[in-house]
Amino acid sequence: MQTLQKILPKYTIALSLIFLVTVFYLFTRGNTVDVDAVTVSDAELVQAVYATGFIEADNAASLSAEFSGTVRSVGAREGDRVSAGQMIIVFESDQPELAVRESRAAYDEQSALFSQRQLRYGRIRNLYAEGAVSRQDLDDAEKNMRQAGELLEQKRIRMKIQEDELKKAAVRAPFAGILALQSVKTGDYVSAGSVVARVIDTTGYAVNVEVDELDVPRIRKGQKAVVVLDAMPEKRYEASVSRVVPQTDTVTKTSRVYLRFLTPVSRIQAGMTATANIVYNVKSGSLLVRKSSVFEENHVSYVWKVEDGKLRKQPLKTGAGDLAFVEVLDGLRKGDQVVGVPEERFRDGMDARVQKKSMSHQ
Repeated sequence: MQTLQKILPKYTIALSLIFLVTVFYLFTRGNTVDVDAVTVSDAELVQAVYATGFIEADNAASLSAEFSGTVRSVGAREGDRVSAGQMIIVFESDQPELAVRESRAAYDEQSALFSQRQLRYGRIRNLYAEGAVSRQDLDDAEKNMRQAGELLEQKRIRMKIQEDELKKAAVRAPFAGILALQSVKTGDYVSAGSVVARVIDTTGYAVNVEVDELDVPRIRKGQKAVVVLDAMPEKRYEASVSRVVPQTDTVTKTSRVYLRFLTPVSRIQAGMTATANIVYNVKSGSLLVRKSSVFEENHVSYVWKVEDGKLRKQPLKTGAGDLAFVEVLDGLRKGDQVVGVPEERFRDGMDARVQKKSMSHQ
């Protein structure tokens, strides 16, 4: 019993020391936070409008049948390259072909008659000059020649109409390109007005993007842009604004803006999804901080500034911004360090142990 009484004070003292050390550790540990610090620096602020859209060929034509009938032959299929004027689809056209042959024959016959009347008028005119025929004979010859010429012109027009009708029996490529659509085969019956083919000129592409109506006033022809394609996200393509359509969609509240690539782009196709950043303002020498470092309380912007190893809640006056950075007008100086990502547990005066340092504009 006496031995136990001697031992207990020793254990009590040891437990008290452990308790005090634990409390001290927890207290000090709770006031120290590990942070990734960002150094505030001067850099170029690039303000841009973000927009989404798709790739569109500069020249594209949807071709409709102008003739109702059965398909006789197919001259090209989807994916084939075609030349300007090449026949893509030809319809059975017995009646138009017969009408053309008849009109050409009638024209040739009238042309021969007109030539005869011209020769006769020439002879009568010479005879009249010699006094061998009357004035009436000359006038009659001239009248007959003129009537033959008028009939010849009528038959020429009729022949041209029939030839134009025959041309409708074939669908031709309006320019050189690639067939992106060809929806019929030999033997199909097609009604006039049906879309049967689509030709795309692959020598040039534009980017068609939708811009929010609030951003449209910032867009001007010639502004530079950076385009990214979903199909090739690792690449960046330089472009510029070529057209701004002066109309806002009442449903989407957007306007169409067309961008043109500054250099030819390979391996792209019409219809590919694209995103673009259209640059409308560049400010050099701005003091910038990452937007991720800034938080707001009661409509006031703050950052957690790391100063002499402690966190300081620093109010800011901010200016223009882009997608990642915001301009600092007051509250920070070049070289200041701020926390990259604020946390709710941060308190003014906490000890801050910097784990990583980086420049703000990287």
